[in-house]
Amino acid sequence: MNPYLSTLALSAMPAIGSYIGGVLAEFIPPSKSNLSLTLHAAAGIILSVVGVEIMPEMLAADPPWLIFLAFVGGGGFFILMRRAIKFFQKRSKNSETQSSSAWVISVGVGIDLFSDGLMVGTSSTIAFSLAVMVALGHVLANIPTGMAAISSFKQGKTSALFRQILSASFIFPPVIGATLGYWVVVGQPEVIKFMLLAFTAGILTTLVVENMVPEATEHEKENYQETLCFVGGFALVALISTYLG
Repeated sequence: MNPYLSTLALSAMPAIGSYIGGVLAEFIPPSKSNLSLTLHAAAGIILSVVGVEIMPEMLAADPPWLIFLAFVGGGGFFILMRRAIKFFQKRSKNSETQSSSAWVISVGVGIDLFSDGLMVGTSSTIAFSLAVMVALGHVLANIPTGMAAISSFKQGKTSALFRQILSASFIFPPVIGATLGYWVVVGQPEVIKFMLLAFTAGILTTLVVENMVPEATEHEKENYQETLCFVGGFALVALISTYLG
């Protein structure tokens, strides 16, 4: 089988995890408590992806100032993206906070999937077995993030057809990321790959701090289940990365 086609097949696996999460969200009652639990788990997972998988790559880059400039640029890009989403929400006369937040979370999940595909694509150029382990690890890790995205839209009373289309669309970001990792980034100097990873990490970190955590804690009761979901999500990715990475 063509190595690139094999890489594309592997890149679909993280999206399968998000799709499974979206399907599960359809069977979970749309309550603030359930949404808070899934958002906490997704936040822990995304921060673990940044801290455990992306950050070590960034720290190995030279010159380091260029990498962290890209990280800050990713945070700035997220701010512009969120402002653009709110602008279009207002233009369409649908400025509800819940709807805007759901779109921001979904875009963040897409960026997370893009980074997964990028790691699969670059790993496949090193060793195909490494790419397999990276892809398998992200299947489980992406279930809570998919649940968080679909639960947010379910909370906003969107149609079931729209949520199904959104879940299916999760296939595109990792495929695009894997294509970049396989054909574009690998042939360039390593600093380009590190800058792209840093830019992605900046977006994901800002997403968690500025949107996911505030949204999760807005209606949170002090029962500490959310905290356990957060640290459990972080530990899940760390364990997968340690044993399969």
